[in-house]
Amino acid sequence: MVTAIVLAAGRSTRMGGGPNKQFIELLGRSILSYSLTAFERCTAVDAIVIVRRPDYAKQAAELAHGFKKVVALTDGGVERQNSVWNGLDKCPSDTEIVAVHDGARPLVTSVLIEATIQSACAHGTGIAATKVVDTIKEADECCTILRTVDRTKLWAVQTPQTVRFQLLRRAYAKVLEQGVIVTDEAAAVERLGESVKLVDTPFLNLKITTPADLATAEALLQVRC
Repeated sequence: MVTAIVLAAGRSTRMGGGPNKQFIELLGRSILSYSLTAFERCTAVDAIVIVRRPDYAKQAAELAHGFKKVVALTDGGVERQNSVWNGLDKCPSDTEIVAVHDGARPLVTSVLIEATIQSACAHGTGIAATKVVDTIKEADECCTILRTVDRTKLWAVQTPQTVRFQLLRRAYAKVLEQGVIVTDEAAAVERLGESVKLVDTPFLNLKITTPADLATAEALLQVRC
């Protein structure tokens, strides 16, 4: 069984700290609904777990009614890793593969989701990512360039991040036991010394982070429609 954990429990600090950004509307629909729709339509996904902020429990439950694959909702934690751990606890007992996705990435497609699942089935992991195309500079605290970084091996990692369930559970158990903070599933698995496979994302899989991203996302969604 493949279960998706869709994260919608962030504090939205870079959006100004106002409403939960996953429930902001784009073209008349919440950002979260776009992400859920992609997983609902992906035939490789069997179940969906939504991780939401406790103060948005009602809104999340109302939205979940429109998706047949949603099997559970749960509260987010202090850090992203705590939210994912809570989501893992709600996955069906026969889950073999888990795809973790930021609910604030409304442009994800079923094609990309399935590609990460296929990679996880073959290699244990499948992490959506895009090769870095800009020139990268390392700078000091005064914004003075220290050096130019070789970009030929650099990738910008996104979601879905899809991993064999037991591997991800073991990785996050170690992270929580050691009291360290990791920013994604790939980093947690890396700490076990396991290899992590990237899945090339050939389109803009934008994450809504700042107010300016809303207009960009709406324009891209209109083109897609």
